Amino acid sequence: MAINYNLAKVYALSDNDPEFVMQIITLFVTEVPEDLKQIELGIKEKDHKLAYAYAHKIKPTLDLLGMSVAFEEILQVEAWTKREGKRKEINDTFASIQSQVEKAIKEIKKDFEV
Repeated sequence: MAINYNLAKVYALSDNDPEFVMQIITLFVTEVPEDLKQIELGIKEKDHKLAYAYAHKIKPTLDLLGMSVAFEEILQVEAWTKREGKRKEINDTFASIQSQVEKAIKEIKKDFEV
């Protein structure tokens, strides 16, 4: 049973199409970690535009996979980029997002053998 993610929205959106569900899962597992690296780079280098672009990109995916806490936190990252905040303000929030995504990916790989 999924603990770190929820596919209810994915199944509803796809009319229970298993191929579509697998596409979304595969996209999440392969692209989101790379996008997180870009957000991390943006935070590290105070490149607010870079961090915003990738935070904005993964936001719908986090919502679609029912990762509500990570979704709320990615909104905080977006807000931080808009006000061009200090790096230390966002480090814990970003670390939390990373941790949640890592747990979800590990669980998805186990559940779907991807």
